[in-house]
Amino acid sequence: MSSVDEFHYRLPRRFGGWRPGAHHGLSQGSGQAFAAHRRLFDYPDPRRLDLRASVRDAGGDWLVRVHRLRVAIRVQVVADVSASMHFGARRRKLDVVADLVQSLGHSAFRAGDAVGLLAFDRREREDLFMPARHARGIGNLMARMLRDCRADTAKGGGDAVSGLRSVTERLAGRDGLVFLVSDFHWPLAALGGLLDRLAPACVVPVVVWDPAEVQPPRARGWASLSDAETGARRSLWMRESLRARWRETVADRRVELAAVFASHDMQPFYLQGRFDAEALTRYFLEMA
Repeated sequence: MSSVDEFHYRLPRRFGGWRPGAHHGLSQGSGQAFAAHRRLFDYPDPRRLDLRASVRDAGGDWLVRVHRLRVAIRVQVVADVSASMHFGARRRKLDVVADLVQSLGHSAFRAGDAVGLLAFDRREREDLFMPARHARGIGNLMARMLRDCRADTAKGGGDAVSGLRSVTERLAGRDGLVFLVSDFHWPLAALGGLLDRLAPACVVPVVVWDPAEVQPPRARGWASLSDAETGARRSLWMRESLRARWRETVADRRVELAAVFASHDMQPFYLQGRFDAEALTRYFLEMA
């Protein structure tokens, strides 16, 4: 991207913590959102004294106004860097993810949040690990790491599910916001259990597909197709019935993904060919 686009995210829940930020918090103190009245004896802050509420109190206590704090949260990107993510007709899917991460780093810094990166293919990619931190250039650094990433071409050794399982062990039981970014070109049977591990956090599934995967070739004739994960090649005669089945398979996969995420109260966000910051802002507005 020639310039870093910013998007805005507001989440439909409250978070714990004391570090000042932009999100609704669970902690009570001198914030802006009114929470309740409490006795001055329990919260000895005369600046928050509410005289009208004190006069109306049946117990005759002096009452103070207690507010909820706005807090900063921890944002984690869990990125799939398996072989299929290196595919792209014009740009690699991983380069599109890098645009998202760069924008996220800029947006999170302006919101006061810390951002980190975890990546996986058939294993956890320790070389792409970035601990969550609040820094101005963190998004640029993580985006460069993803753009420079090379696919693991080694034979055997598991699949993306085993790599994601290792990553979720790091995040299990932690609060915050998690972007789970993948093309999800792997068996979904274990995905529900892995999402349960991330349950304390607010999870945003980001489905990254290239237009060449979604739309079949228009020209009639032989087409040589290659499986990005296994490297297996196959030649097919592109006829209209095959194009129709291609589109049906893509539609069925969308329905399957939507069902898995809906069972965990999640809605996927789709990236196809490019990152649109305004579309992601609308996504969070609808979710909130």
